[in-house]
Amino acid sequence: MSTVVFISELSLSEQAIWLSHLNEKLHDEIKLPHQLSDLEALDVDIAIVANPDPEVVARFPNLVWIQSLWAGVERLVTAGLPSHIKLVRLVDPLLAITMAESVLAWTLYLQRQMPSYTKQQQEQCWQQLPVKASSDVRVSILGAGELGLASLQLLSKLNYQLSCWTRSPKDIPNVRNYTGTDGLSLMLKETDIVISLLPLTPDTHHLLNNELLSQLPKHAQVINFSRGGIIDTSALVKLLDDGHLSHAVLDVFEVEPLPQGSSLWQHDKVTVLPHISAPTNINSATTIVVANIEKYRAHGVIPTVTNLKKGY
Repeated sequence: MSTVVFISELSLSEQAIWLSHLNEKLHDEIKLPHQLSDLEALDVDIAIVANPDPEVVARFPNLVWIQSLWAGVERLVTAGLPSHIKLVRLVDPLLAITMAESVLAWTLYLQRQMPSYTKQQQEQCWQQLPVKASSDVRVSILGAGELGLASLQLLSKLNYQLSCWTRSPKDIPNVRNYTGTDGLSLMLKETDIVISLLPLTPDTHHLLNNELLSQLPKHAQVINFSRGGIIDTSALVKLLDDGHLSHAVLDVFEVEPLPQGSSLWQHDKVTVLPHISAPTNINSATTIVVANIEKYRAHGVIPTVTNLKKGY
């Protein structure tokens, strides 16, 4: 029986749940790093990981490929994997659906002025605010991979004016597509709500800086469901404080959990979420992971791998 190593920084309780689900379905034996000697580690060819410590991964020099339980894999990409190890991120249709639901929910939250009504309730203010039809709201998504495409498809059902910005040109029905630096600038100038679903790479780190965020129309709003490092937070807060931007929904941060002393917690123009926009579904994820490993064992086929140069 082959051995698969499970490497994570999950809590012991979370780790136990994952191991229980995986052991129910996988024929291979799953062990934790500390359960394997350095000699035994040499025989391990597959690792299942959840935001692992790269130094622990390095204990297994003969890995052929790594299966991530998350869609994001930037920690391993940044650490620099040996070229012979293939990195596979989780591609789960259910994850895309979950993200699309979150994108729609929080777009409606902003469109229907929920932050203002929350503030009015605190002030015991009874005042009806104008309602803007979805067909009059310009929503732009940064990134159109699996998550972005699912989100655009769901938003299109409510007839939003949709745009997306991508690395390479895409033909998406009823969606304006922009590429390149100039394209991003053009898109932002015609956006009411911008939503980041981009992977974090050296090219996208602080992509939304003061210069680009300032190009959004006055009173535009921001949603970040990708990675905290996509946005220059200090620039975002300044534009919120100055009244140029009206609200930001932030589900991801450069330091997580968000420190208790962060000013974002109390900012009346920021909605703080605890990284919940697209949680991995353990049942569907384990089914996909097990199928990937079983296919490799039977046919030597590795699933679609991450482009380490692009970072996704």
